[in-house]
Amino acid sequence: MPQQSDYKTNVKRIAYFISPHGFGHAARAAAVMQAISDIDASVGFEIFTTVPSWFFRDSLSASFTCHALLTDIGLVQKTAFQASLNKTLRSLNDFLPFPASLISEITATVKKLNCVLIICDISPLGIPIANEAGIPSVLVENFTWDWIYEQYASADNRFNRHIEYLRSVFQSADYHIKTEPVCCRGSADLTTPPVSRKMRTSVYRIRKRLGLPESARMVLITTGGIKQSYGFLNALKKLPDFHFVMPGAGPNMEIRDNYVILPHRSDFYHPDLVNASDAVVGKVGYSTLAEVYHAGVPFGYVVRSDFRESEPIVAFIEKEMQGVYLKEPDFCSGRWIANLPDLLNLNRLPRREINGAEQISRFIRDRLFQNQTTGCQHD
Repeated sequence: MPQQSDYKTNVKRIAYFISPHGFGHAARAAAVMQAISDIDASVGFEIFTTVPSWFFRDSLSASFTCHALLTDIGLVQKTAFQASLNKTLRSLNDFLPFPASLISEITATVKKLNCVLIICDISPLGIPIANEAGIPSVLVENFTWDWIYEQYASADNRFNRHIEYLRSVFQSADYHIKTEPVCCRGSADLTTPPVSRKMRTSVYRIRKRLGLPESARMVLITTGGIKQSYGFLNALKKLPDFHFVMPGAGPNMEIRDNYVILPHRSDFYHPDLVNASDAVVGKVGYSTLAEVYHAGVPFGYVVRSDFRESEPIVAFIEKEMQGVYLKEPDFCSGRWIANLPDLLNLNRLPRREINGAEQISRFIRDRLFQNQTTGCQHD
């Protein structure tokens, strides 16, 4: 059954198809949805994804309904840092090409819901549905899956047919929006700075709720939306002048010595935790990078060596952010702790530019919704 927030009457409805690969795409989509709602409260959203509905309830004040639907495969993860290519291929073989019956079924749903637009955060499924429904499609991405899979095709040519199919689907979107850090340049209707959800709560209140002393230096350790246990907790205890906060590191909130363990879903909004930190250490995912970027805090970043997105992300961090590169084995073992003084010696960078989510919301309003008010239809 769809899960819904409070409906507003007489709303314009947007269908949003979101990749469930991690929480980064959902976080970016939530930021865009909230920004659209902030400039036009009459807009509501029909969200198609397998990302848990609580994520959107925690992120949005806009009107929305969640529809549980597999919209994308991405990569099948074994751990936060490792993917299974064989399982990914098996899933892609089952998922692609899209059956005509599935397109027809979801198109009927989108029409019944009176959606006037489909936005896709790298989920390809919404694009042919928009075409069949006769409404515009908008693709929001910093990479597309055909580009990612090219890295693996040289070793396994079974990816090639999926690459060709997905490339044609992505290219058929009516509007193409790229968000920094952009992995694959090329034509776009709009390119924006990083897109992140806005901070809500003051640094003082967040630190107080975490039980941190006022003068404490706080380090956030995160692997994004993936649960993770750490083997270096005893080493953290040897640094009593620092306090560490670890989302997703346990089933319940626990305050032990100089560190705080938080559950996968907690009462703390992740952008607020980033903003309250003196430094962030962990895996580079899109939402974490974007939140760290807008907070301006130093970033001890770990990238996946086997993921094509890593190289442009590292280039972006080195150019636009304050950071220290950490090798994956050093992060997992705790050897990164020796780099902590260097990380905390970096300055926080003030950000004055507009969030990419606001740019996208204005694009949607100015380029698309103006047509709705005059009764124009998409061909």
